[in-house]
Amino acid sequence: MAWFRRRKSGTPALGASAPSKDDLRRAKVHFEEFARSRRGVEAFVEPATNVTATTVILIAHDGEWTRRALPSRQDAFKLANELHLPTYDVNQTGYPQRMRDWNARQRGRGSL
Repeated sequence: MAWFRRRKSGTPALGASAPSKDDLRRAKVHFEEFARSRRGVEAFVEPATNVTATTVILIAHDGEWTRRALPSRQDAFKLANELHLPTYDVNQTGYPQRMRDWNARQRGRGSL
């Protein structure tokens, strides 16, 4: 059995279908609306895992966030740059405290 075999870069994650170029287009429309309607938005690129594809999470000044899967890491950085957003690799920066605070507020309301 090959349970611990590393997944080659660019191959779809197990249990997750690889996002398509149509998914990229829909993500761009969603992200444009999110960034336009909030202030202080930053992009964080999350790497693909064994169960998820590469994702981008946009986080506003108050910690509100949204996430979408994208076809590749290159597409993720390209999209964030096209939207003129500060962009970070979450493996290097982690998640901002404002996101954790927002999540805690939402749990307190019963929204998450």
